[in-house]
Amino acid sequence: YQVVVLVESLSFSFNLCILWCTKKQCPEIFTEVKYSASALVSEKLVLTPCLTSESTEAKYSSLDIKGSLKASVLSGTVEIAGSAKYLNDDKTSNRQARVTLSYLASTKIQELSMDHLGEDNMKHPEVFEKELATHVVTAILYGAQAFFVFERDVSEKENVTEVQGDFKVALSKIPKVTGEAAVSGKTTSKEIKTAEGFTCKFYGDIFLKETPVTFQDAIQVYQNLPQLLGANGENAVPMKVWMLPLTVFNPSAAKLVREISVGLVQEAQWLLEDFKQLDVRCNDALKAIATKFPQIGQKLKHFKEMCSNTKLEFQADLTEKLPSIRGGKETEVELAEILKKRFSSPFNNKSLNQWMDCKEKEIYMLNALTSKMKNTKLMTSHNDIYGEMFCKKYVACFMFMSLGNDEEFLSDFCKSKKPTTTETELNEKMWTKAKRFHDFAEANKENKEMKFLAASLTDDNHEGPTIYLYEDGFLINENFEPPSVPETVTAADVTHSSVTLKVSPPRFGAESVTSYSVEFCVRGQDGWRQQSEPKSGEITSVKGMAEELLMKKVYFDPSNPGSFGG
Repeated sequence: YQVVVLVESLSFSFNLCILWCTKKQCPEIFTEVKYSASALVSEKLVLTPCLTSESTEAKYSSLDIKGSLKASVLSGTVEIAGSAKYLNDDKTSNRQARVTLSYLASTKIQELSMDHLGEDNMKHPEVFEKELATHVVTAILYGAQAFFVFERDVSEKENVTEVQGDFKVALSKIPKVTGEAAVSGKTTSKEIKTAEGFTCKFYGDIFLKETPVTFQDAIQVYQNLPQLLGANGENAVPMKVWMLPLTVFNPSAAKLVREISVGLVQEAQWLLEDFKQLDVRCNDALKAIATKFPQIGQKLKHFKEMCSNTKLEFQADLTEKLPSIRGGKETEVELAEILKKRFSSPFNNKSLNQWMDCKEKEIYMLNALTSKMKNTKLMTSHNDIYGEMFCKKYVACFMFMSLGNDEEFLSDFCKSKKPTTTETELNEKMWTKAKRFHDFAEANKENKEMKFLAASLTDDNHEGPTIYLYEDGFLINENFEPPSVPETVTAADVTHSSVTLKVSPPRFGAESVTSYSVEFCVRGQDGWRQQSEPKSGEITSVKGMAEELLMKKVYFDPSNPGSFGG
């Protein structure tokens, strides 16, 4: 039988009669047989260009890589070059719009007749003795392939799918290859603007003096590709080869005992695809949080590095086993065991995704909290806080204490990281406390004596979030509780000359309250007056005719650093 192998992805320079080892997926000895020009048959083939999707499966299909060769490429056993480098071009963010335009053309086929093949023509008998090769190249298809990857970052207000769709519409209206008609309809100014926002990366088998970077550059190169191949296809490269087993000529020659099962190759592909997606999620998370909360950024970088190392270890295991399985020294059970080991590991892909899910939820919550703290300045280090401590008489700093704590999952891979009850309680506590801090800061945004900060630091004395309160640069409270809005303010007694108010204590932060005040004025008189009373009793009398009194605010005075109205 014959084995068809796509070779332009392997970066090898092929000629007819090259000997090939399918166990290792590499050539062993070059040009073993002399052949005459009369043995060559040429044929012209042209395939039309197409738009491709972004999935791993689509990439391998566009390069016609499958089966055992696919396993070798996935494991990193085979070094890729030319247009096949497109396989390693992956998006780095889920906020990227990417569209790939491909070009594929074949120019000729060269093949040998059976007269030129035989053991008598083999100059190196050690090929059979040492089992250096399994096949001989009997035909080569020449041509070229190229991929133009267009991409741009998409803002949060835009939809990635819509941006990609608009770009495809603009792309379809442009004559890409000489003689090819564009899709009916003129390109609108909006479509042109959309297209010009994309940058381009080129992966191809054709040498270019300058690599296209912009959309216009790429289209110009695309239209010139047929000319760059040469009038007679002289610049074409080997794309596919047909190979004949050496056992046809000598039964004692080395042979490919078994191919790798499609199902096992597919499982390996899914695992590696998972690692790619995890890397993308890490990149997006780092962009979203790293500058605001360095501790989480460090964890994400550590996690990203561990995923990369785990992926490389998995690929190394594949590289070690594949040749032995193809050669019959080991069975596919060995490959199945590698996959089983990966799936059953405490550090398996399911656990990795669970940890990432938790971290993304934490990031969403932190971003929501910090977006609410409009009157709060975010600090990233102790030095930043120190620089702000003396700016105002009172400084209140919300501390996200637990973000830098060690995580067992990251430190020793002993067990998967799942949200525990304790973590859930901490997150609820953080949200509740941050909201009260935000409300307190809003109530005191006009107070020139106070400043509000937020920081992510580690403190062994506090497991969850806390609020530091500074006075004149000195820390006076490590767990300040800002009072909430007074529960109720009612008129306990009304006379012709005064109103006696009963003020109920706040639901939260009552221990921080030392006194409370009332702002009021008499109707028709200018200016608001303030009356303060000690906390005890929580009753105050406001002098003035009841029907003439206007109440502006009743608020608590929590150790003097601010107020909260009710």
